[in-house]
Amino acid sequence: MSNQENKKLNAKIITELGLLIALQVILTRFMSIHTPIVRIGFGFLPLALTSILYGPWIGGIAAAIADLIGFILFPTGTYFPGFTLTAFLTGFTYGILLHNKPKSHKRLFISVLIVCILLNLGLDTLWLSILMGKGYIALLPTRIIKTIIMIPVQFITISLVLDRFLFKIKSFIIAR
Repeated sequence: MSNQENKKLNAKIITELGLLIALQVILTRFMSIHTPIVRIGFGFLPLALTSILYGPWIGGIAAAIADLIGFILFPTGTYFPGFTLTAFLTGFTYGILLHNKPKSHKRLFISVLIVCILLNLGLDTLWLSILMGKGYIALLPTRIIKTIIMIPVQFITISLVLDRFLFKIKSFIIAR
């Protein structure tokens, strides 16, 4: 592969990542329900797709970039780096478990459980308790309800996209 082809391939990947990051920002900031302690939306979908298509490191970095861009352009409250860390770890988790791996609903379910329970419920609740000065346990009831709702939503949504569109998306990206 020549240097020019290498640059072209990298430019394509960067453009595709930019579109997925923009989609994540839009879905997270505009197409979700926000309360001070809970956000329910579909920003997880482009994040998961980025990680599945490009791997854990790129998925994690793209998620962190989307979090930073979303905060800079559309701030909601005070910036807290813990949420950016959670975003990175979410992308990294999806990438580790789903990138270049055999398609498996079990593997997808495990990744959704890790993201929803350990990262969103565990870490994000910790960040909120630090940021708001409220006790961790006091925040848990509402956040547990959100987690119970989001586990099946994330599993079904990502599963549908993987089953119906991922092969087409990969073919489209490779063909260009």
